[in-house]
Amino acid sequence: MVDESADLLTFGWREWVGLPDLGIRQIKAKVDTGARTSALHAFEVRPFSAGGRDRVEFLMHPIQKNTDTVVTCTADILESRVVTDSGGHKEERFVIATTLSIGKFTWPIEVTLTSRDDMLFRMLLGRTAMRNRAWVDPARSYLVGKKKRKKT
Repeated sequence: MVDESADLLTFGWREWVGLPDLGIRQIKAKVDTGARTSALHAFEVRPFSAGGRDRVEFLMHPIQKNTDTVVTCTADILESRVVTDSGGHKEERFVIATTLSIGKFTWPIEVTLTSRDDMLFRMLLGRTAMRNRAWVDPARSYLVGKKKRKKT
């Protein structure tokens, strides 16, 4: 039997990730293999056209339990898609492409934009974003991203 996980990263059920294309250095993400699509907190979402491309500008709070810190993000719109959340509610969302960085690794992912103010995590990292890159150890946290500081 071949161990296919040998070449994959091991993620915990939550990880620190970055979205450098959006100007987000670090954000705590819940890693959710039950979710197909990744989702990013967004509010005041404003679609517009520039240079013949459909784009979107949105605001987001990158820090849990903190609505004072606001980041303005802009990205190309890939499509608009109806997504069913874990409660069974359907919502039409913009889909954008961005770069995910975790530890020393980076790769492109697709993310839907939705309000996650009522959620504990500002980002949900779905299984499509991890396909052929990582597997998840649900008993552990922060295995690849930012390490906790040691107390001195």
